[in-house]
Amino acid sequence: EIRVPCDTPNLIESKSLKLYLNSFAMSELASLRQLEGVLIKDLGEAAGGNVAVRVSRVSETESQQPARLPGLRLDALDVTCKTYDVDPNSLGSDSGTIVREDLYSHLLRSLCPVTGQPDSGSVLVSYRGPKIDREGLLRYIVSYRKHNDFHEACVERMFVDILDNCGVQDLTVCAFYQRRGGIDINPFRSNFEAPPRSMRLWRQ
Repeated sequence: EIRVPCDTPNLIESKSLKLYLNSFAMSELASLRQLEGVLIKDLGEAAGGNVAVRVSRVSETESQQPARLPGLRLDALDVTCKTYDVDPNSLGSDSGTIVREDLYSHLLRSLCPVTGQPDSGSVLVSYRGPKIDREGLLRYIVSYRKHNDFHEACVERMFVDILDNCGVQDLTVCAFYQRRGGIDINPFRSNFEAPPRSMRLWRQ
């Protein structure tokens, strides 16, 4: 598990990370802690900041079950989506109703800015404040389908757009992208809570 803070000047691109990790295939190391030390040093230099790394033994992970996202799934809403370029104008909220809720969708898709290939994932929006219009939020999520950007940048933009257009006080946006190069990428952005424990959805 590798955690890269959002304020590092560089992202660690997934394909190059895969190649880097595969370079350890013929290496002999004294312990997992030694491996963690090497990874922290190399990845920290690449990102330009402090990177956290935790290496687990296979026996520690074999019993882990796929996680489920909390809250209401938006995907069954009867919504017609016609815009496939990011459209924050579809976002809105009811200022007269203050709620605390979790909303999620498995319909997130964006495009890799390097290859143009699609990246699919799930996104969780947790918030407190004026009740977000659910149909509008679903349209907004689907509007990323032709958007070229990295996973982390998509989540950052979602966070800013929802904050600006819905007037919520507390907001978390977390995406769970399906594997690229054998690596799960789960960007997390919040103004009120720490990142959750590492978890993998059944889609990953």
